[in-house]
Amino acid sequence: MEQQKLKRNLSFLSMVALASGAVIGGWLAEAPYWFELTGAGAVIIFPVLAVCLIPIGLTYSELSAMLPFASSITVWTDNAIGHKSAWFTQWGMLLVQLVQSPGMAFILVTALQYFFPFPDVYSKYIAMGIMVLWYILSNFNISLTGALSTIFFFAMIIISLIVSGSFFTSGQWSMDNITQNGGWFPMGLSGAVMASAVFVLKFIGFEMTPTLIEETNFPVKQIWKVVFSALFFPALLYMIVVFAMSGMAPWQEIAGMNMPEPELVSRFGMLKLLGGAAIFSGILHAVTTIMGFWSSSSRVLYGGAKMNYFPPALMRLNRSGQPYISNIIVLFASLFFAAFTGMGNWVQYLYSVSCAVAGVLYFLACLDAYLLRKKHPDWERPFKVKCGPAVFILGMVVSVWIIIGSCMALPIGGYVSIAIFMLLGVGFYAGIQSYRRKNPGAFEPIQLTPADADRQ
Repeated sequence: MEQQKLKRNLSFLSMVALASGAVIGGWLAEAPYWFELTGAGAVIIFPVLAVCLIPIGLTYSELSAMLPFASSITVWTDNAIGHKSAWFTQWGMLLVQLVQSPGMAFILVTALQYFFPFPDVYSKYIAMGIMVLWYILSNFNISLTGALSTIFFFAMIIISLIVSGSFFTSGQWSMDNITQNGGWFPMGLSGAVMASAVFVLKFIGFEMTPTLIEETNFPVKQIWKVVFSALFFPALLYMIVVFAMSGMAPWQEIAGMNMPEPELVSRFGMLKLLGGAAIFSGILHAVTTIMGFWSSSSRVLYGGAKMNYFPPALMRLNRSGQPYISNIIVLFASLFFAAFTGMGNWVQYLYSVSCAVAGVLYFLACLDAYLLRKKHPDWERPFKVKCGPAVFILGMVVSVWIIIGSCMALPIGGYVSIAIFMLLGVGFYAGIQSYRRKNPGAFEPIQLTPADADRQ
């Protein structure tokens, strides 16, 4: 139906800003966890990790250009394996996307406390208020999200580089803080390996690119550039800011801070404006991540409804072309996660849960690409990976490493949360199947192929 088509108002630059901005997230409050895991070694791990993720990025680029639908990995898995596997892939993708926005809301709360101190007891409610505010904004034209993300993305990069540069030139920066405190990897090889797998969360966001592809206004064969910008822009920025912080104090001290950048500015009597700038940059980081993942979450629901995996009402669009009912679902899910996320260990919890599930999704995407090369070699691939099967297998190997490393860091509560979420999915799927049995021919799964795309 015409009224169910999303509007193509996202330019190439907007997509780069949305995808890269969503990936960058907020190291303002996450950096202590980085140092706790592996010390200054994160400087090395982030760029290496970006390189390791290249096979998965190439896989996503080929699949999203060939099957350019908002439901992304669900369509790929449906065509490669079948609709049952695809349904649970969709459910897992929804989990990864939904938990990001509430997490970033807590980073915003942490930043706001710097300017407006308030008791921690109010943090949860302020985070929920942020969710409500973005829900309101999410119902405007997607071009607004694209424009804001572009402005915020470039602003936060410039501010972050200024703050990092001030550390290097402060007279307080010293390599001794790295070399004389356990070296680059004070937690040893095991800590580096675990950190490498867990730090994949800092690249989660590039896989949301396909969920917005139905709203882009540039050729799908260019989507690989968006995916790779979301890998290497953040990697370079992480490397610079972590190196800047590492030389300012021993890793143990940074690991014990709440917000390292402004705290380091205060400790060494640097210009107070730099501390405020670091906080403001952190706010922009969090906002861009919320924008990207909220949009992606609602598109996952919209795409699932397009395939008859979810109720068709989730495809309804308002006058601005936004899936407003899907946005309502995202709001309630975000409020739920915000309400039950503790301020104490939410960073570790979010990292491990998201990475474990994302690793499974990455593996499935690579498997999908491998199988579709065999099942449908005749399908047009606007972007085709050279030596595809070998690249896809390598992507599966990397995915297994991500899964194992993430599970090693996953607290028991994380396993429980994933199990509960998947059990809810089983119940939801059972209900849909029961409806189909009682109403033969109604609400049957819809398989989307390249022929169904309105633009190649």
